Amino acid sequence: MAGNPKTFRLAAAGDLHCREDQHGRFREFVRAVNGEAEGLVLCGDLTDRGLPEEARTLAEAFEGLRVPCAAVLGNHDFEAGQVKEVCAILRQAGISILDGDHALLDRRLGVAGVKGFGGGFDGGTLQAFGEPVVKAFVQEAVSEALKLEAALAQLETSLRVVIMHYAPVAATCQGENPGLYPFLGTTRIAAPVDAFGALAVFHGHAHHGQLEARTPKGVPIYNVAVPLLRSQLDRKFRVLDLSTEQPPAWVEGPAASVH
Repeated sequence: MAGNPKTFRLAAAGDLHCREDQHGRFREFVRAVNGEAEGLVLCGDLTDRGLPEEARTLAEAFEGLRVPCAAVLGNHDFEAGQVKEVCAILRQAGISILDGDHALLDRRLGVAGVKGFGGGFDGGTLQAFGEPVVKAFVQEAVSEALKLEAALAQLETSLRVVIMHYAPVAATCQGENPGLYPFLGTTRIAAPVDAFGALAVFHGHAHHGQLEARTPKGVPIYNVAVPLLRSQLDRKFRVLDLSTEQPPAWVEGPAASVH
């Protein structure tokens, strides 16, 4: 039976940091998502060091996922320089890896995804001036924002969300060492969200940050890094009811508590 085209129950998590020796660790996670949600988004750092062996361990568990899943990569997934291999393994397990493109979950929910990048926030945003290496750093953030803009422009669904790894606002980084802010995200990545609209934004990366904030135009932003969810909510993922007719609402059912 087709779901309601105006609603979608979405599970979200980030920073799984799966290691090669963690066989079975995520099976209960997958079972709980199957019982609670109609789809799942993952916000980067799927692996701990970007190794194909780690991706295979995660893929073993996700072969049991019965709902559609879209994900972006995080900085940890790039560590070993084997991104193509990691992506191929995860895609074989049914995970759609997004990088400036979009996925349609159950033909109802549009998901636009990018990794994002650092660069700082608001008045502390790094500018492209000076040494070439500084300009290259800033250009990476600009490129990620342009990729997100292109992905959102292609979405025609009224139910749409954005996923990324890095934070798009400083507010969900509060609690982290302030010296790390330039490397936790950048305001640049929030501009396409406000320009094209979305029901919600999900990110990870800031393990010690805050759970919720908003873009300058009021789009809800949710930090779903697993270390943060575990420390503040005793959960490994969250479930959000999305609707075109009312604001997003969290579903904090018992199945979302996974130890």
